Amino acid sequence: MLKLTERLGPIEATRASDTLTLPFESRTRGRLKATSDGGRELGLFLDRGSVLRDGDGLRAESGEVVMVRAADEPVVTAWVGAGLPLARLAYHLGNRHVQLALGENERGGFVRFPPDHVLEELAERLGARLERHVAPFDPEPGAYGAAGHHHGHDHVH
Repeated sequence: MLKLTERLGPIEATRASDTLTLPFESRTRGRLKATSDGGRELGLFLDRGSVLRDGDGLRAESGEVVMVRAADEPVVTAWVGAGLPLARLAYHLGNRHVQLALGENERGGFVRFPPDHVLEELAERLGARLERHVAPFDPEPGAYGAAGHHHGHDHVH
């Protein structure tokens, strides 16, 4: 088993000897047994509290590097116009303390989240067009960053 012990952050695909495709929930775990996309047995032995992002690299004890990929999984993409409609949708959905992915393209702005009938109803009330489909889910890391909760000042709580 290849033991992955170090997070490298975003890497170029050419640095990796293999890839590991995981759904969001698995990318939140520090300890995990998995099979790489190339068929190798892997063990994750990482610090807890950080989410593995699509495109992150992991270094093995041997020095080998594996790239993390976000798996396709069931999601709901709520489409609205960019600008204030997108900000309003993100605010109200985020106020429910759920993981959200945000973006925009030629179709407009979107907020993506795991299927949830309450959130879907709220998004529709705010004028969003919903698309239920399968896609990678790589939500925003949050205001305090992906490495954990930091307040930005130096005293012990």
